[in-house]
Amino acid sequence: MINFPPGGATFYDRQASRTMLSILMPAYNEAQSIAENVCETVETMRGLGIDFEIVVVDDGSLDGTHTAAIDALRAWPECVRIVRCRRNKGKGNALICGTAYSKGEYVAFLDADMDLHPEQLENFFAIMNSAGADVVIGSKFHPQSKVEYPRLRRIYSFFYFMLVRSLFGLPVRDTQTGIKLFKREVLEKVLPRVLVKRFAFDLELLANVHHFGYRIVEAPVVVNFNRVCSRLRLAAVWNVFVDTLAIFYRMRILRYYDQPKRFSAKIDRAGSHEIVIPIPVGE
Repeated sequence: MINFPPGGATFYDRQASRTMLSILMPAYNEAQSIAENVCETVETMRGLGIDFEIVVVDDGSLDGTHTAAIDALRAWPECVRIVRCRRNKGKGNALICGTAYSKGEYVAFLDADMDLHPEQLENFFAIMNSAGADVVIGSKFHPQSKVEYPRLRRIYSFFYFMLVRSLFGLPVRDTQTGIKLFKREVLEKVLPRVLVKRFAFDLELLANVHHFGYRIVEAPVVVNFNRVCSRLRLAAVWNVFVDTLAIFYRMRILRYYDQPKRFSAKIDRAGSHEIVIPIPVGE
């Protein structure tokens, strides 16, 4: 369990927790902002006085995101790591790879665009501890959330919630918000079973978390969309729908996830490698 020090103590005065938090930041074509966002995350977590690492996962970006992130690695080599996927295979694949490289007993997923500020993780830990949860996920539908995002996204989110509730009985209203906190043991159990690497990764992950009896609790979030243009496209909505039905078929009809002989005991690092300093020739 991570316990946050009382307010008023400086970083150097606080006794750091022996338990580490790994923050995974998947990034695709984020070269313009990745170094700044990672450094802000480092400074935020240092201010909370806990042991942590940040694992930036470049999901096969075309703009040199991993190269830009090296600035943050050089600034904070003791707590920043960079993993590069050779090809773009989706956010889910990036998070799976990042988990395989991470060391923490707790693992947080955090979108690299900073629409969700990392300071919110402190409240996630408080909720995890008080509710006895194994997983805490951000929810835009939580009554205490402060969210400003396009009306069309709200409509899509509502209907997707209704679909997910009817198919899987998930006790949550929002599977897609890009900040989540897990106990490591949960990811080690579930991630080897996940097949979807792109559009419905979050759903497949959380459906299996619930399926295997782990407790999921929602937390309020503050969301500020920093992008001028939304990345939401009709094609992506359709792919999420198709993937959702496929997950239902595997879980309820095939009972695929209940067949342990199908799954490796290790989380896959396939198609990725860690970038270290000094940077190898060719990177």
